[in-house]
Amino acid sequence: MTWTLAPERFDSPEASLLRHDYYAEVAGRYWKRPATAAEIADGLRDDGAERLVPPTGQFVVGRSGGRAAGCAGLLLVPEEPGTAELTRVYVRPEYRGTGGGGLLLAAMEEAARALGARRLRLDTRDDLVEARGLYAKHGFRAVPAFNAGPYAEHWLAKHL
Repeated sequence: MTWTLAPERFDSPEASLLRHDYYAEVAGRYWKRPATAAEIADGLRDDGAERLVPPTGQFVVGRSGGRAAGCAGLLLVPEEPGTAELTRVYVRPEYRGTGGGGLLLAAMEEAARALGARRLRLDTRDDLVEARGLYAKHGFRAVPAFNAGPYAEHWLAKHL
């Protein structure tokens, strides 16, 4: 499958659907049951996605065969100049294993550099094993906890 990636507003129709699917999956895994529409809406409300635009961040949509297949977001960390945080990395299940995750990470690294970052960090959970494997494969390494988020169980970073 051929992937194309491009910056896109977080609230475009396809980006919004990808963000919805992302929250549905991560919430469902966390609760070990399908997330309800209300839970997904609650997760999307006030999630800070409006900062995923230059100069504070970036949002990228990946397409495979012309169909929206994945996304990733990036936020500059104001209290740590030179650091950006990776967020909302998601590949729809039917596109996993086709290289899209690595392409999304490469696009986020490029966007981070363009925004002046020299370090990319993220947090993730135990149950997101595919994501943790992807990050390790692409050079992210464990670092001390940099937040106390309720869903953060692993903290990773990569120097760009």
